[in-house]
This record gives sequence, structure tokens and C-alpha cells, in this order.
Amino acid sequence: EDRTPIFYPDEDPFIVRFRVKPLHVLDVVNAIPIHEEEVWSQLSFTRDHDPKTSTWTGKLRSSLAPLDRADGELIERLVERQASGAHVYPFNEDEYAKLLTLRIRRSDRDVFVSVPRDGDSEDGSSAAAPDIRESHRVQGAIAEIGARMGMSIWVPAADRKSALKGLDFVEGRIVDRLPLNYDETTLKTIENIDVLWLKGRSIVRAFEVEHTTAVYSGILRMADLLALQPNMEIKLHIVAPESRRAKVFDELRRPVFSLLDRGPLAETCTFLSYDNLDRLSKLEGLEHMRDSILEEYVEEAE
Repeated sequence: EDRTPIFYPDEDPFIVRFRVKPLHVLDVVNAIPIHEEEVWSQLSFTRDHDPKTSTWTGKLRSSLAPLDRADGELIERLVERQASGAHVYPFNEDEYAKLLTLRIRRSDRDVFVSVPRDGDSEDGSSAAAPDIRESHRVQGAIAEIGARMGMSIWVPAADRKSALKGLDFVEGRIVDRLPLNYDETTLKTIENIDVLWLKGRSIVRAFEVEHTTAVYSGILRMADLLALQPNMEIKLHIVAPESRRAKVFDELRRPVFSLLDRGPLAETCTFLSYDNLDRLSKLEGLEHMRDSILEEYVEEAE
């Protein structure tokens, strides 16, 4: 029993809780459309409805709606099959983007913002396999340092298998669900960050690994987070090779990042080189240190 609010800011009716670990996580391209014939024709709350209407959604509109056993077993079988087969379903990217759109009320007008989706590198080509492997290695190193310090760790589900390979100790400190109460757009932004260190229900530090020549995708995500939650107290770090140091600082000092309500991004986000990360990981007694030790290894934009 836990009365700490999760879904509601003040009181939460769901106080009897169970720790669960997802067995399968499907990316959007692998998610099974409910209008697929083998799904629609068998689920008790869809099969009698016109697929062109939204009347079937009534079953799912209330929170913690129970499913009939047969429906649950069907969904379980389909998800398990999809997790092993990974069939790709085409989807409308514009419609999907609408799900990640948020209205922000400013003093002068309302603006709509959305979470960019990760994709190919800027030149239109996919990142090379060696770059991906190195990026995952760095993610794992950051996660391991945080775990040794007693932090809970978040790594995006899509990266966990590669980034945490061989790090059994770290896997024991991975959280499968962020204990945060934010709107969907903010949560999507946070969930996509490469590594998070958490204490209890608070994010202590956020890390974006920028291994390839384009270094501003992670910086944009950090800026998005501060724009959506200007009062969030969190340390932000861009982790990249030393050769990318100047590029990172140039991006942090962009004019657009200097106009955030929280203040210039360059004053909030620091640079951590791969070399310094490796030095930090080799420190003896990390288990007895506070995360403030990072301040000796990060650099601020001049």
C-alpha cells in the first residue's frame, strides 16, 4: 500500500500497487493495430462495432478497466508472437505525431509543441553499426556509475538489451516505469533521454550520448525538457568524444537555447567527455560517493 501520488497531483485512488516488469515492449512500427482482423474480430469490446467508428473505445476510457479473461489471453498471445516475430505494420506518421502534440498556454498566445521522433542521421543515412555499438557502451558505463552510487537507473527500453549487456548488477537497478506525474508529451521527452539517474521519485541527472558527427539531437531533447518543465531541478549532461567538445559548446550557445524561461541552456547543461567518463568509472569507492563528484569531471560552456 502506497499513497504517494502517481497519476494525480494530490490524491491517488490507486494505493494498492504491485511491482511489475514488462516481458515485452513493442516499438510503434511493431505494435499490433487493433483494427487487424485477427484482433478486431475476436476482442469482445470491438467485434460488434463498426471499425470506422470510435464507439468501441468506451471500454478503455476509464482508468484500470478490467479485461475479460479471453480478451487478455488473446492480447497476451498476440504480443508474445509479435515479440518473437517482429512483424512491421505500416502506420500514418502524421496521425501518430498528433498523439505527441501538446498545447502550451503562453501569456500572449497558445502554441503547440510535439516530441520529435528518433530516426536516421541528418544526412538521411542510418548510423553505422560501430557508432551504435560505441554509443551503447557509453550508455552502459553511465548507467553502471549511477548504479554503483546507489541510484535507480532509466535507459530507454529500445536500448536496454544492448547497453546493459553483461551488466547484471545494473539491470537490478533499472526502473521499468518512471515514477513521474507529467503530461504525455513531457513523459515521452523524458523517456527518450539516453540515461537518467533517479533517487526515489526524483530525477537527479540526465545524460544524452552524442557519438556521431551530429551533436544536437540530444541537446534539443534537453531544451525541450526545460521548455516543458522550466521549474524542474535536474542536472543535464551531454556525453561525447573530446573531438566533439567545441561542437557541443557551439550548439549549447545557440541563440534559440538562450531564450528559455529557465535561462540559457549553456548554464544548465554541461559537457562530459568519454575520457573523463572513463576516468570517473575507474574511481575506487564510487559506492560511497555522492553524484556531486561529477562536477569535477564535467565542463561548462565558456
